[in-house]
Amino acid sequence: MSSGLIGKKVGMTSVFDDEGNSVGCTVVEAGPNVVTQVKSEDGPDGYNAVQLGFENMDEKNTTQAMQGHFAKAGCPPKRVLVEFRGYDGDVDLGDVVRVEDVFQEEERIDVVGVSKGKGFQGVIKRHGFSGVGMKTHGQSDRERHPGSIGASADPSHVFKGMKMAGQTGGERTKIQNLRVVRILEDHDVILVEGSVPGPKSGYVELHKKPGAGA
Repeated sequence: MSSGLIGKKVGMTSVFDDEGNSVGCTVVEAGPNVVTQVKSEDGPDGYNAVQLGFENMDEKNTTQAMQGHFAKAGCPPKRVLVEFRGYDGDVDLGDVVRVEDVFQEEERIDVVGVSKGKGFQGVIKRHGFSGVGMKTHGQSDRERHPGSIGASADPSHVFKGMKMAGQTGGERTKIQNLRVVRILEDHDVILVEGSVPGPKSGYVELHKKPGAGA
C-alpha cells in the first residue's frame, strides 16, 4: 500500500539544517490534488486505485468526455492525471488532498519524472566512454569515436544492447529514497533533498514509501 501526490518542479534552493549545514533541495509545488476517480476491486476495474488531478486548465481545451469525467468529481478540468494503486487512507471522489495530508518531514520518498532530453549524443557523453585519448599513426578523427563494436566472422553481427550513440534523456526516471527536508503548508510546497528528474516547471510524481507512516 502506498500513496502520493502530483507536483511541479519549481527549481532548486538550499536551506540550513539544525546543525548549520547547507542542504541543497529541490522545490516542488505539490498540490493541492483532487480525487478525480476512485477504483475498487468490487467495481468494474477490478483493482484498488485512486486517480488524482493537478493544475486547472481551460474547459475549451478539454474534450466533452473528460469534461463529464471532471464534472463527476465536482472540479474544474485538470491538466495532469496520475493513478496511484493501493492508496493509503480513505478518500472519496472530489476530495482535495494536500501535501501535509500525505507526507511529513524527514521521511523518505520516491520521485518520478521525465528526465531532461539531450538529443542524439555520442558514446562519451551518453555512456561515459573515454575515447582514444591520443593521436597516433596519423590518426586525427577518432578521439571521441566508439571503436570496434563486434567481431566479423563469428558471430558476424552486433549484439542487441551494445552501448552506442543515440537518443539521450527524455525517459521516465525514478529517484529513490529522497529525504523530505521541509513542508511549507501555506504554499503547498515540499522541499526534497537533492535533485529530481526533469526541467523547471516539469511535472513529477511523489510516491510515499510502502509501509511508511502518514
